[in-house]
Amino acid sequence: MSFTDWADRALAAVMARVTVTETEVGARFPLYADPRDGSWTTTGRGSWAGGFWAGLLWLRARYTGHDADRRAAAECTARLEDWAGADTATRGLILWYGTALAEGDEEATALAERAARACLDDFDPVAGIVPWGGAFGGPRMLARVDGVPGLVALLGGGGGPSGAAAAAAHLDRHLGLLLGRTGEQRPPAWRFDEGDGTWSPLEDPKPGWSRGRAWLLLAIADALLRPDVTAHSSANLVEAAERLMAQDGVVTGRLIPPAEGTDPDGPVDTSAAAITAVALLKLARVPGAWMDTCSYRGVATLSRLAEAHLSREGDGFPPGMLLDGCYDAGKGLAVRHELVWGDFFLALGLASLDGLVDITRV
Repeated sequence: MSFTDWADRALAAVMARVTVTETEVGARFPLYADPRDGSWTTTGRGSWAGGFWAGLLWLRARYTGHDADRRAAAECTARLEDWAGADTATRGLILWYGTALAEGDEEATALAERAARACLDDFDPVAGIVPWGGAFGGPRMLARVDGVPGLVALLGGGGGPSGAAAAAAHLDRHLGLLLGRTGEQRPPAWRFDEGDGTWSPLEDPKPGWSRGRAWLLLAIADALLRPDVTAHSSANLVEAAERLMAQDGVVTGRLIPPAEGTDPDGPVDTSAAAITAVALLKLARVPGAWMDTCSYRGVATLSRLAEAHLSREGDGFPPGMLLDGCYDAGKGLAVRHELVWGDFFLALGLASLDGLVDITRV
């Protein structure tokens, strides 16, 4: 048995689960599934997580090689089109991950480029960010950690030289706010006062949010893999990644972190672990002393997810569910559930081990 046999089995289970989910949700988008029976809570337009469902369908198309699966992925991605002009920095999550695996699909490529140009138009040079935006309500001029992943790659990939510069500035500003100068855990969201040009922290999400740290590490990894972005960055991205990895034992502590670092005995978040694993596998492709550590830790995390948190036949609920994801611990929302983005990042990591995907390009 080769060391990737477990990865092959796990990827097959997740891909089979995608087909079951597709039948259940139809033209809607899955968000999170009940761990008791696998039934999905869905959204009509996908919300901030719609791109991960499209990404899973593109992964399935690669996995099976079937034209019908490719058409299903393309149709799903087309339903994300309205988000290109939406006022939200989560267009990175929606339209990068919803298109990045659509190799050879001209419409998906055009959608990503249109979204990149729209995000570039929305870049605020005074605040130094693409604002969080008002698409989901609340204040518009925010810098939130979940407004960074995907957006670095989207701007850098489809916005030309100006997009790469904006991607670097956007990431640099978030690093300055979210990571600080000493590496202490800082609030994951900040508000910009356009009157006096100052930033103030928000109370929610709280410092120590493991998925927030994972999102930021992923964005740094994406930037380090893009010379056009790093050339414009004023931050030391290698140092930033090292400081993030030192927090809460990212490369030495628990493979599956608690959802909230302030509550180590609370629910864990397998989606944070899956995102972190992908970020580490990307960093393992960036030359440096960390390569072996990142590779080992990334694979070990995927293995733990596959062996201990992925449902199997006979468990009493559908197989192929990545369980123990935590949507929002503070609100008590979906704290031990299957999360569509958790499924996506687990599948992406497994597909990279299987040679199906070049993880440096997604």
